[in-house]
Amino acid sequence: MQINKLRGKELDQLFNAVLSLKDLEECYRFFDDLCTVNEIQSLAQRLEVARMLQSGFTYHKIETETGASTATISRVKRCLNYGNDAYEMALDRIKENEETVEKP
Repeated sequence: MQINKLRGKELDQLFNAVLSLKDLEECYRFFDDLCTVNEIQSLAQRLEVARMLQSGFTYHKIETETGASTATISRVKRCLNYGNDAYEMALDRIKENEETVEKP
């Protein structure tokens, strides 16, 4: 794993700040202050690319629907195949949360 190359006091602070957010509204407020609109959209785009790759969509379909470049799609695919399984973990949790909300 390559996680250790990122570790440091400033990143710990950032990640602890994210973990301290209580709801979606706080996330919107925090990321609006922290990032530019383009940075937020790029992060969201990568997550959607990962979801679409997991679902078996083609590069062409992903490129058309998300506007992501083939380089971005390739990078996300490399992370899905050889990364830390974090995309899969997050997408699985999102799906579980959606299913829990849908249940009466």
